[in-house]
Amino acid sequence: MKFFVDGANIQEIKTLAMMGLVDGITTNPSIIAKTGRNFFTTIQELAELTTGPVSAEVVGLDAQTMILEGKKLSKLAKNICVKVPLTEEGLKACYILSREEIMVNVTLCFSPLQALMAAKAGATFVSPFIGRLDDIGHDGLQLIEEICQIYNNYPNIKTEVLAASIRTPSHIRQIA
Repeated sequence: MKFFVDGANIQEIKTLAMMGLVDGITTNPSIIAKTGRNFFTTIQELAELTTGPVSAEVVGLDAQTMILEGKKLSKLAKNICVKVPLTEEGLKACYILSREEIMVNVTLCFSPLQALMAAKAGATFVSPFIGRLDDIGHDGLQLIEEICQIYNNYPNIKTEVLAASIRTPSHIRQIA
């Protein structure tokens, strides 16, 4: 099991890294905006805190804009993983970026079939939002189980499941 920290607080992430608890980092423009810091500078600093992937989210809504943003982000550090939404345009961007050997995290996944589409598009990671599903009365942990089962059925799928929107320690225990 890998731990990916979701945030942009450099000091907090450094503290967790000193305990061996940072296998990767995820963030997005709104999280960074709350810090009042420059987006690109923060991404570069986060990338220095781990040798693992640092998922940095694009803001564009169309594939072409996402691709351009993704290429710019990927040049900030070798461990940058471009985060795109699981939309039709996001899947198009994922397909192009992954063909250029840029890591891609497809986020906002809410179903096993969406996760399968992300894998087929070349996603390095897929991020199912288990807490948000639980919030509306669905079983987010069941989603993780179903995605893993589907991925395990196809040895050529290399996409990793990055459980997101974790709300409780129980979520972590059950996923582990």
